[in-house]
Amino acid sequence: MISSDGIRGYNDTIILCLLLDMPSYGYEISRKIRELSSGKYTIKETTLYSAFNRLEKNGYVESFYGEETNGKRRTYYRITPKGRRYYREKCEEWELTKSVVDRFIAP
Repeated sequence: MISSDGIRGYNDTIILCLLLDMPSYGYEISRKIRELSSGKYTIKETTLYSAFNRLEKNGYVESFYGEETNGKRRTYYRITPKGRRYYREKCEEWELTKSVVDRFIAP
């Protein structure tokens, strides 16, 4: 299991990545993170919705209501053009960060 401290700075990047191809909603994003990490990382609901709020406030995603299911409307999120640019910047930052940290990790 990956420590949430070790990955905290990249939650936004992970979420944006999952929104690149199509809009999605919280539970689905959480499930995809768990699935794609082979269960090694599970994002907490409070962390996920804090990230959605931050991403929306910064203009990286926008929210909208989807169809009603079981009497409740789901809030969906879609990445914006500004969010796509931010995602690319964070990917470049990750490559730089990884190259530096790799110098201190013994094989």
